[in-house]
Amino acid sequence: MSVKSKVFAAAATLTLVGGAGVAALTTAGAANAATPSCGHHCIDIFSHQFGTFANPQFVMDSFKQGDVAGTQVILFRTSNADPAEDFQTDNDGLVSEFYALGLVSPGVELHFGCTTAVEGTCDAKAGQVDDYAYEFMYTPYGVDTGLCVGVAATAVNGEHVTLQPCGVSSKTLWISDSHTGQLTAHAEPLINGSDTNFSDPYGLTYGQDSYPTDTPRPPLYTQTVLGFTNHAINSNQEWSADEGVLP
Repeated sequence: MSVKSKVFAAAATLTLVGGAGVAALTTAGAANAATPSCGHHCIDIFSHQFGTFANPQFVMDSFKQGDVAGTQVILFRTSNADPAEDFQTDNDGLVSEFYALGLVSPGVELHFGCTTAVEGTCDAKAGQVDDYAYEFMYTPYGVDTGLCVGVAATAVNGEHVTLQPCGVSSKTLWISDSHTGQLTAHAEPLINGSDTNFSDPYGLTYGQDSYPTDTPRPPLYTQTVLGFTNHAINSNQEWSADEGVLP
């Protein structure tokens, strides 16, 4: 059964157990993202290496509008006429929920979830946060492709980020490791769900010396999140999401 099928099948149960259920992506501020056909359903994921939440300059893009598994994921200039920038949150929920469904490893749960006496319940006084995990499906003009942003193999340094079948494994999950545990307007790392290096996890990265108009187009990839232990994250590993139609 796919990630999406399992999450929806168990959503009511999880909520009763104490989790928040499958929660919507949380954004705040200006409404920007994607083509009119995708509209408010679409989100734009952008790097704080280029612009701010109020003015993202380059956003996640499917290279040459590719819609097959293995298509490279890049950053490209914002446009409301480019369907390659249309993505939707296909699947999201607390890390503890994905763990309860057997969809992430015990190590991921230990470091990014919050399974205590009650599933999904955290001790705020102890600084615990149950992070959210997301799948980002490529939906040109609002049409589902069944392909999500992910990695073809377990995340390591330099593993290229490509379109992969949604709901098959943790390789298409991205964990928002922030003080709120959710993907918001604030810059934060996105840790791949297949991560096995929990002291220095592998996060979504754009080349520090790359620029989106370079040729050949620089890919997104996974890399150890620099400064993870001291919370000083490099801008090329800081991400936010916006929603709506791009100007």
